[in-house]
Amino acid sequence: MATMMATTHALVGIAIAAAAAVAVPEVTLLGFIAAAAGGVFPDLDLYAGHRRTLHYPVYFGLAAVPAVLLALVVATPVAWALALFLLAAAAHSIMDAAGGGLELRPWRGRSQRAVYSHYHRRWLRPRRYVRYDGAPEDLALGAIVAVPVLVTVEGPIALGIWALLLVSVVYTLVRKPMVAAAEWLFERVPSTVQTRLPDRFLEETVNGDTKS
Repeated sequence: MATMMATTHALVGIAIAAAAAVAVPEVTLLGFIAAAAGGVFPDLDLYAGHRRTLHYPVYFGLAAVPAVLLALVVATPVAWALALFLLAAAAHSIMDAAGGGLELRPWRGRSQRAVYSHYHRRWLRPRRYVRYDGAPEDLALGAIVAVPVLVTVEGPIALGIWALLLVSVVYTLVRKPMVAAAEWLFERVPSTVQTRLPDRFLEETVNGDTKS
């Protein structure tokens, strides 16, 4: 699973865009949308080499440097949208190392794989400052980065932030029960489907370990 909620990553991206918008008038609604999308983008590898296929804690940051310089030179909304997308994706990849490990129940703290660094050619270990996606501290982090932004924005951006916070609250409430429900389902799907599921979804079920 993820180390933090996708909504938290999106809110961090939006906060990055808001900080840039204070000094750069070219950061428009497009930039905020791109930053939110960049914050979520790495987790699109959830079912295909999660935290490895699209997570680049070093290379996203390196790519963001020329993108920011280009945006400063050409000063267009599109250029800033690209730069903010890469900055948010870099933040996501780095933040995942601060979270829990790659396992079905990350609150148990058994996995030593947080995010894969292609630059170092190895898995970075989880720091567990945020124990798992949907943990109370995950929700708190999202709220902390959202509140200052809500003071400075309005309209669709503010509505989007409130929607993300609402989703975060709901996910936090159902996070642990959701695992039990998913496990019940995984045990009953055809074997042909099970072979297509990531190993972390099945390893505890196969071992007969269904404790929370």
